[in-house]
Amino acid sequence: MHLQFGQYPAPSHVIAHLSDPHLLANGVRQYGVIDTEAGLARALDRLAHVSPAPQALVFTGDLADKAEPAAYHRLRELVEPAAEAMGAHVVWTMGNHDERAEYAAGLFGAASDEPQDRVHEVAGLRIVALDTSVPGYHHGDLEPRQLEWLRDVLATPAEHGTVLAMHHPPIPLPMLRAAEIIELQDQHLLADVIRGTDVRQILGGHFHFSTYSEFAGVPVSVASASCYTSDPAPVKRFVSGVDGHTAFTMMHVYDDRVVHTIVPLAEAPEVSGFPSDVIAQVEALSPEERRE
Repeated sequence: MHLQFGQYPAPSHVIAHLSDPHLLANGVRQYGVIDTEAGLARALDRLAHVSPAPQALVFTGDLADKAEPAAYHRLRELVEPAAEAMGAHVVWTMGNHDERAEYAAGLFGAASDEPQDRVHEVAGLRIVALDTSVPGYHHGDLEPRQLEWLRDVLATPAEHGTVLAMHHPPIPLPMLRAAEIIELQDQHLLADVIRGTDVRQILGGHFHFSTYSEFAGVPVSVASASCYTSDPAPVKRFVSGVDGHTAFTMMHVYDDRVVHTIVPLAEAPEVSGFPSDVIAQVEALSPEERRE
């Protein structure tokens, strides 16, 4: 771990939160315009330069735009070697564009129409992938049996707490009212399950832009998409999907807090900076010399 220049220790966990790749098979472009594979590849390339490297890549749904088996196969071809090179665990989460049978067969080797809820453990941090999809619809919901399953999981605290990964985030949508139609239903039922537990963070996607809130006393972070984004301030449009502003979010976990950082995918010209070999020179200085 690098020498810290400030007053905070290094984070205990580094997580990359990616969402909504909407991969399509056979090079087909989304809406005839968006190269979804290129967007995901760009995100993985950016991640390869993040230091320290993430311990987990958490994808919060809509992995395949049309739930094509070939799209899930290509998803694994792109993500798994990149994750292995980083030493990162991969967490998949169902979205409304995913189909359970194809998702389960393509990513876990066995088709199933059951809710795709799974528990992952990353160095003492528990990550629960929660399936909020409703077959045949775009809104989200959780069945009573899923809520009971989650209650049982959370009954035993994890060493470093729990992160919930879910496609439909339980938050208000003041900047994208159209999405209220396809939000997570009966959110109070989920609140009853997680309130007072060791859940430290909720990660979501679905909306195609970055936003933050709180739910049942737990911070919520929604990651942007790697394909296209929703313009939160469109001109004379009820909904406007745009080819730009794509990003993923880095999540750094500390003993007493979680820090989120948005990482844009688009290249931008550098206007100031220092080369990376300066780091060793700065580390060699005393705290007083650094300040001077």
